Amino acid sequence: MNSWLVRKKATHYIPYMSTQHSFAINPKRTSKLIADALSTADDGELYLEYRQSESYVFDDGRLKQASQDTSQGFGLRGVKGETAAYAHSAEISEEAIARAVGTVKTVDHGQKSASTKIEPRFGANHALYTGDNPIEAVAFPQKLKLLEEIDAYLRAKDPRVKQVSVTLAGSWQAIEILKRDGQRATDTRPLIRLSVQVVAEQHGRMESGSSGAGGRYLYEQVMAPDAWKHVADEALRQALLNLESVPAPAGELPVVLGAGWCGVLLHEAVGHGLEGDFNRKGSSTFSGRIGDQVAAKGVTVVDDGTFENRRGSLTIDDEGTPTQRNVLIEDGILKGYIQDRMNARLMGVAATGNGRRESYAHQPMPRMTNTFMLGGNHTKDEMITSVKRGIYAAHLGGGQVDITSGKFVFNVTEAYMIENGKLTTPLKGVTLIGSGPDIMGKISMIGNDMALDPGVGTCGKAGQSVPVGVGQPSLMISAITVGGTAV
Repeated sequence: MNSWLVRKKATHYIPYMSTQHSFAINPKRTSKLIADALSTADDGELYLEYRQSESYVFDDGRLKQASQDTSQGFGLRGVKGETAAYAHSAEISEEAIARAVGTVKTVDHGQKSASTKIEPRFGANHALYTGDNPIEAVAFPQKLKLLEEIDAYLRAKDPRVKQVSVTLAGSWQAIEILKRDGQRATDTRPLIRLSVQVVAEQHGRMESGSSGAGGRYLYEQVMAPDAWKHVADEALRQALLNLESVPAPAGELPVVLGAGWCGVLLHEAVGHGLEGDFNRKGSSTFSGRIGDQVAAKGVTVVDDGTFENRRGSLTIDDEGTPTQRNVLIEDGILKGYIQDRMNARLMGVAATGNGRRESYAHQPMPRMTNTFMLGGNHTKDEMITSVKRGIYAAHLGGGQVDITSGKFVFNVTEAYMIENGKLTTPLKGVTLIGSGPDIMGKISMIGNDMALDPGVGTCGKAGQSVPVGVGQPSLMISAITVGGTAV
């Protein structure tokens, strides 16, 4: 069953789930309310949501945190020109929706309609994941057993392990989007994540390592021993490696970026600058540059929400538009932007299936799904061999970026010195400093090892957080400013 609303008797809908919590919403009367609210608007929708979520943190050998939450609500939006009126409530009833209509109709006063209207597709796409609920599919004792097994496994594997923290989280979201013309789109979205952090000690020095995995599937995917052991082993490997690390040098150096999760730099320093709202307002470094060379030849950047089971994938976005594969930069040439319905209409282009919101309490905006760079013809070994003195950044941590300029600062969680074409000493305290457009032009080799991240990304924008995916092949950047702590 891929819809959370199924007909019961003649006039009511109830959510399709084991709790069978019913909502007394008459479809005909609700449709009239939506039509009234949006009668003179350019666009808008009623967005209904039900969400279950849970999180468990196992630390210091015991379950330290356990949370479970159930929420529901609606958001009613009317858009005219570039102005939107929005009302939301945790009460799903005809009375609450009727009250919201008055707020939404205020968008009519003194607002001009958009000059260009390109009606996007609505509510039809290939299902990218099962609609099953991961929270209800596995009982709590099994989840607790998994956390205990990971903790015991890591402590037994190496005596230097001093602390293990394991987090298991899952959610199940059911949405329905209703338009004024009666169109209706539905989706049910599972999401799980396993995260492991290890602290190791040697000769009085303590270092940490972390790893994770997740996606839009059920817990069984990470509960298989091969799956969780891979995550645990990776966290331990990083912690032990960091015990041997030395302070990093500073200065402008050639840098080889690793494949996969290092795509978070692409996401932050380039991807946000390609979102439609920033470009419509002219506040992005990429504004007005369609058709320009914005990256080195060979660089192709794609946002694709259609990968099955990926963390950033969606069957439909939060406006009901089917997701798709969007080529943003092709062979270094800027081809297009990421669009929701409003910004696409105002810019006279088609929506790209990137209208996303954190919950019913938030308005949609253009956001990334899975954003990555396509692979090239070089090997990582070729890149490293070509460097006399530089840095190999295998894994990145958090960072900051300024959308207008594209300037960024990123922490590197796993790095090595490159000396005379070989990896030598592991480094600590490495930061990468630069600007997205500048770095995109300094890519001199593109690897043949393109990989997506393991399913752990969350993107923040304007106070809203949504799950995303990133990816890239190994990249050779001819020069980038490296912040280090060596003296």
